[in-house]
Amino acid sequence: MQHWIQKSSSANSDAILALYREVLRRSGGIIRVEEEVTNEYVQSFLQKSINSGIALHVTDPDQDHSIIAEVHAYKPGLSAFRHILADLTIVVHPDFQGQGLGKQLFLSFLEEVKANFPEVLRVELFVREQNTSAITFYQKMGFIEEGRLKDKILNLDGSLETPIEMTWFNPNFQSERGLEAKNLDQYPPK
Repeated sequence: MQHWIQKSSSANSDAILALYREVLRRSGGIIRVEEEVTNEYVQSFLQKSINSGIALHVTDPDQDHSIIAEVHAYKPGLSAFRHILADLTIVVHPDFQGQGLGKQLFLSFLEEVKANFPEVLRVELFVREQNTSAITFYQKMGFIEEGRLKDKILNLDGSLETPIEMTWFNPNFQSERGLEAKNLDQYPPK
């Protein structure tokens, strides 16, 4: 079965919203609760990603080209962080998990950073400390653990969780003209 990776546009917001809601209903694979996954939320991250980052999705030709996986990240909007893509989020429809789609999508995302975002040094995400399979996956993609935010997540049941910040360093990073890039040979950190 052939799956297609495409750049997302604002026209995809309804299909992406449906994907996120299905992921929440069946797997809880993102940090948000169902009431927080609104049309406004999807349109907001999609517009930020289109304007200053990357938004990609996978379609399934056997399902009327429905969106079955999505990844996005964007620049935070502060000048001091213009070398960062943050809030990286990836979701895969529960029926398609474990088939390598997430890996394929993630690799396409990182290739896009390397090819078209030389000004980006860092790609950042957070993952729950207990989500060891996701941590292992991100490590295989080249992400490193940079820190833990002890008990930052307060779950609906009152339990606390610690998210881990993980970062991938763009090997094709080039500093902006006129700015001195110090110690670029240290990236990615060992």
